[in-house]
Amino acid sequence: MSVLYPRLLAAQAKPLFEEYRPLPIAELAGRVRFAHESAVYVATGGDRISTAQLRQLREGVVDLAKHAGFPDDSDRARNADFDLQLAALLHAEMGVVPAEAASRDVWAFLSLVVLPDVAFWRYPQPPGDRVLGTDLTRHVFGRLWWRAQLVRASDAPEPYGALEILGEAAFDQIYARRAALGGSPHMVRAILRVWKDLDLKGLNERETLRDFLKRLLRLAPFVLFDSIEDHALDDELRAVAEESVTAQRAASWSAGRNASQSHAVEAPPLSAPQHPVPPPQPPTRSAPVEVRRFRSIELCAGCGAQALGLERAGFDPVLLIDSKADACFTIAENRPEWDTVCIDLAHFPVSERPDIVGVDLLSGGLPRVKSMATAGRDEDTEERRVLRAAIELTHKVTPRAVLLENVPDLAESSAFEVDREWMTTQLLEAGYRTTWKVLNAADFGVPQNRRSSFLVAMREPNFSHFSWPQPAGRPAPTVGQVLGASMSSLGWSGATEWIKSADRVAPALVGGSDRRGGADLGPTGSKKAWAALGVNGNSLGDVPPGPDFAPGEMPKLTVEQAALIQSIPQEWIFTGGKTSRYRQIGHAMPPPLATAVGLAIAAALRS
Repeated sequence: MSVLYPRLLAAQAKPLFEEYRPLPIAELAGRVRFAHESAVYVATGGDRISTAQLRQLREGVVDLAKHAGFPDDSDRARNADFDLQLAALLHAEMGVVPAEAASRDVWAFLSLVVLPDVAFWRYPQPPGDRVLGTDLTRHVFGRLWWRAQLVRASDAPEPYGALEILGEAAFDQIYARRAALGGSPHMVRAILRVWKDLDLKGLNERETLRDFLKRLLRLAPFVLFDSIEDHALDDELRAVAEESVTAQRAASWSAGRNASQSHAVEAPPLSAPQHPVPPPQPPTRSAPVEVRRFRSIELCAGCGAQALGLERAGFDPVLLIDSKADACFTIAENRPEWDTVCIDLAHFPVSERPDIVGVDLLSGGLPRVKSMATAGRDEDTEERRVLRAAIELTHKVTPRAVLLENVPDLAESSAFEVDREWMTTQLLEAGYRTTWKVLNAADFGVPQNRRSSFLVAMREPNFSHFSWPQPAGRPAPTVGQVLGASMSSLGWSGATEWIKSADRVAPALVGGSDRRGGADLGPTGSKKAWAALGVNGNSLGDVPPGPDFAPGEMPKLTVEQAALIQSIPQEWIFTGGKTSRYRQIGHAMPPPLATAVGLAIAAALRS
């Protein structure tokens, strides 16, 4: 029998979340309730869940949590077991239908009213989506219910047994990133049935799964998977999976063969040659020498602009991490072969990715930290938490080099001295020497006066061979030069004069905070600077100005034009609404600047 659950709407849930986040678990346990004065029920028929039922649900969850160390202890292994058991319990005991489970307000009620102590124990100092349910693929409880919903096989001896086939990060490949597949329980169960029987000995399971899912996605427009019976669907998927396994074994064999050949160098003669040395021959054109490429991981990858610039410098990403779904979809749209995981950086399970340990470069354009004067405020805690998670991840991954980008003040201002000292000390403990530098994108051919701080860390002897890139030595193109063709594309009669007047590089694009505001070109000072270039910075336009554009009115930038100001290739596709797409662009590092720094790092690593 299905029941209706109370819903804690966002206006009431968010203040409660902010109030609870700094509290200790013991105090949160004292805040447990089974009703809330602001809770509402959906206006449909159905029985409302009783206080006794909510109390029984809480007792079951707490009992599982205690076996995992609640309230004073926990570790990664026990957390994983807890999640599996909790997924089965929630799905079996809640009595909620998918339509009800799709409501974030239901999960906000559970995590903030009935189970706040368990929620904040499982994810200490969590980001909002873990508790508020703004993204159900990440909610502390909601994600588990839906995982169980997708895998449950009612006719199996253990209906939830398939939960153990894939870990959360791997399951996320199907559920969160491959919506065309993960939205169908019928399809998910078939994938898991086929996957558990594959022979993956000697293969990278993660890479094979990614290849398998990509092959399925290519078939999705042509095959109605949900209409195929189980046995026939299993046969279809098994054939596709075997193709992936064969392809991965071939790639593994080829890589091993190339590696063995590269070490088979002919030994020099032990004595002088016995045959006469032939006379010198005219020089011949030799085959180009292949320059070694490097492996990297990208943290807070955003729309992939920094990874794109580093790719041009010789770094091939084996993993990209970001917590924003739209950003992850953007990367997947443009580079489907890149392995992008949509997860909170602090909760990324390094133990499930042994292939990234010891990569050549760990890089990231981290969220913009504020000065210590704002420490503890909403606008500071999340950014600084991610910064610390990135440094901690460095200790686990042990890359050969580290590259972190942030606001200029992080390298220059005395207000950030504590942060710099902490970062330097943490990296020194891991054996890295560090160097800081502020670079302006305009010095590297970007039509934008955009200053960023960079931290580069390496071990010796490579560190001694590192030197910062020098400016290109030629002026960056102007806004008019870069946007001229676009502004003229729809027949605006004023485009020629506008191009002439937009004769300078742009001010820095401001992506804005996810917590406030919409898509505009930044604070008052930034908007004035744009106005001096003939651009209305109060909002973004949908299309360039056309023949009927009012004389004397200033055009607005489109999202695509903003990407050109960042020197992001015109063919790069952005996903999400206008504000989301603009923020991805505004937060990005211009690829030419990433390439310049990447080339300097690559040169030091090759030394």
